[in-house]
Amino acid sequence: MNPKSLLITGGAGFIGSNFIRLFLQSHRDIELVNLDKLTYAGNLESLHDVESDLHYHFYRGDIADAPFVKRLFHEWHFDAVINFAAESHVDRSILGPQVFIDTNVRGTMTLLEAAREFGVDRFVHISTDEVYGSLGATGKFVETTCVSPNSPYSASKASSDMLVKAWETTFHVPILITRCSNNYGPYQFPEKFIPLMIINAMQNKELPIYGDGLNVRDWIFVDDHCRAIETVLFRGKIGEVYNIGGSNEIPNVEMAKLILSKLGKSESLLKFVTDRPGHDRRYAMNSDKIQIELGWKTTNSFEEGLQKTIRWYIDNEKWWTRITSGEYKDYYKKQYGTER
Repeated sequence: MNPKSLLITGGAGFIGSNFIRLFLQSHRDIELVNLDKLTYAGNLESLHDVESDLHYHFYRGDIADAPFVKRLFHEWHFDAVINFAAESHVDRSILGPQVFIDTNVRGTMTLLEAAREFGVDRFVHISTDEVYGSLGATGKFVETTCVSPNSPYSASKASSDMLVKAWETTFHVPILITRCSNNYGPYQFPEKFIPLMIINAMQNKELPIYGDGLNVRDWIFVDDHCRAIETVLFRGKIGEVYNIGGSNEIPNVEMAKLILSKLGKSESLLKFVTDRPGHDRRYAMNSDKIQIELGWKTTNSFEEGLQKTIRWYIDNEKWWTRITSGEYKDYYKKQYGTER
């Protein structure tokens, strides 16, 4: 596949912005369009270093806005789409699930319809291991594991996955689905677990831990995830699902203790709080398929990735303090002269 134009949706978010930065470094013959609604988690400051790149183009819009999406596809005639756009925070989905349905389900359908009408060559849908539900003490998720979501967020993502597969079967849209384990790295929104632990520890604030803290997650450094997506875009087999994991399982409380240790802080900052409803106990991904069939593998060890991440948050205090203060919301107005 040799795309000349690529649509990235949700490119102002954590994983999307990291993908755009890496992609532009190695693909200088492709026009990259970033479509983002700029909800609370969309931050254009995360892309300030690529704004002047002549191959990068930003549009503010909603993937569920069918007329707008259709106009964008008509203008650019995209060869490929990578759909990062999603509401993704479980706690927020419990407090208000409607927006998760609007974006993750209706928005995905809108993109699929545009991809069908304009004949894209590849539609890569970015999903999550959370669609599989919760594991017991042993075993790992494989691509054929039954989808069994337990939160409004994961249910909305599972629903979008099913739509993507249905559009391939019924309408022959050339889709691929990736499902990844928990990401960490630079530019992650401060409400997420690892940046929250780092920032609170830096400020000597309590580190909130749900329940007994023994919920296990499989962590992957964001750059490794982005390289996996790039591999699927260019070499993946149409219609396939690819699991992407870091093979770094660790209980939440142990992760928090590790961060405290690396920052030279006391474990007395740990605070156990009431568990959230429907909290999955364990996730773990089997990534054999993408490794064997497509030749992808991680290049950052967990130790290296975590050290890079902690150092980034130490060195980029201005970035995250502008988020916690709300100042980052003014960046769009400054750059484009209008309100968000």
